[in-house]
Amino acid sequence: MTTHTTTAEAWLAGRLPEEWFTGPVEVRRDRDEIVVIGTLREPQLPEDADEADHEVAARARIKSFREETRERRMEIARELEHLSGKKVSWGVRVGDREALFTHLAAPVMTRLRQPERKVLDTLVDAGVARSRAEALAWCVRLVGERSETWLGELRTAVQQVEEVRRKGPDS
Repeated sequence: MTTHTTTAEAWLAGRLPEEWFTGPVEVRRDRDEIVVIGTLREPQLPEDADEADHEVAARARIKSFREETRERRMEIARELEHLSGKKVSWGVRVGDREALFTHLAAPVMTRLRQPERKVLDTLVDAGVARSRAEALAWCVRLVGERSETWLGELRTAVQQVEEVRRKGPDS
C-alpha cells in the first residue's frame, strides 16, 4: 500500500464497519504514524441540557466506543500497519470534542505526539534544520511567530519540490 492519504482512506472505507462512524474517517499521518479519526453520533439530550451535560454525555459516548470496539480496532490497526509500515492509532470526535486514544510518542528531547513531529519533519524536509532536535530548538526560538501560515506555505513548497523531482530525468 502506498502511504498516500486517499489510499488509506479508501482502504479504511472498505474495511471499517459502517455503523461505527457518521461518515468517512479523517486520516492524519506523518513518517511514523497514521491516526484514524472518526466522528461518532452525538448523544440525544433534552433541549434544556447545559454544557456540562453535553460534556458528560460526549465523554461517555467516547468511552463506550473505545471499550466496545477495542478488539476490532486492534485487528484493523494491525492489518493497516502491515500494509503501510506505520503504526496506527485511533481517535474520535463527538460534536466539537476530539479524543485521541493511545498514540505514538517519538523521543526527540521530549516525547512528542504526531502534530508536533509533523512540524519538525516539515522543517527538516525543507532544509530549515538538519534534524528533529535542531528543528525543535528552532521552533522554541520562533514560537508564536508566523507558525500556521508559514508552515502551510513551506509544506506546499516541499510538495512542489517533490513533484519536480518525480518529473526529473531519472523518473
